[in-house]
Amino acid sequence: MTDNNSQEPRPGAIRRLFKWFRTPIGAVSLGFALVVSFVVGVVFWGGFHWAMEMTNTEKFCVSCHEMKDNVYAEYQGTVHQNNSSGVRATCPDCHVPKEWGPKVIRKIQASKELYGHFITGVIDTPEKFEDHRLYLASRVWTAMKETDSRECRNCHKFDYMDFTQQENRAAENHQKALDTGKTCIDCHQGIAHKLPEGYLDAYKKVSDDH
Repeated sequence: MTDNNSQEPRPGAIRRLFKWFRTPIGAVSLGFALVVSFVVGVVFWGGFHWAMEMTNTEKFCVSCHEMKDNVYAEYQGTVHQNNSSGVRATCPDCHVPKEWGPKVIRKIQASKELYGHFITGVIDTPEKFEDHRLYLASRVWTAMKETDSRECRNCHKFDYMDFTQQENRAAENHQKALDTGKTCIDCHQGIAHKLPEGYLDAYKKVSDDH
């Protein structure tokens, strides 16, 4: 039984619409709409990409004092910030994926951090930050375990390491890690930041969970 109150367009109306598109004015209107849609899409995509890149810089990362006064201060003078080659790894290099999809997901997750900065102030003092340091570090370790230290491997890959040019201890440990399937974060938890108290037990739990 047909519902007379149905809002679905009738076949006749659809035919008339297609017939109108075949007229000169209909074709022009359709073409104009497509051009406008394309331009709007380009502008939107460009603006979205610009905003993504603007929030993907070291300057932006340390614009809040929680980062600048704590982890960024610890980063100063480390091998990732200052070294003989002059090659630097900045905040987004280590903490934001390069691939588009994972990058968008990470940016969405970061909105919670902005909420904490502007609303709750959960780590807005050095004391609060220290109280949460182990939890924050564990989150980063967990993410790195789940992705096989993806961000580390943007620069460091076992396949391209020349163990003969490394110190004996480093070469042995890297070969062992390669043979046993370990990932970068298994050995390099404190490469750029201060390690929290109790980190060994916390990282063991992260490893056991993954």
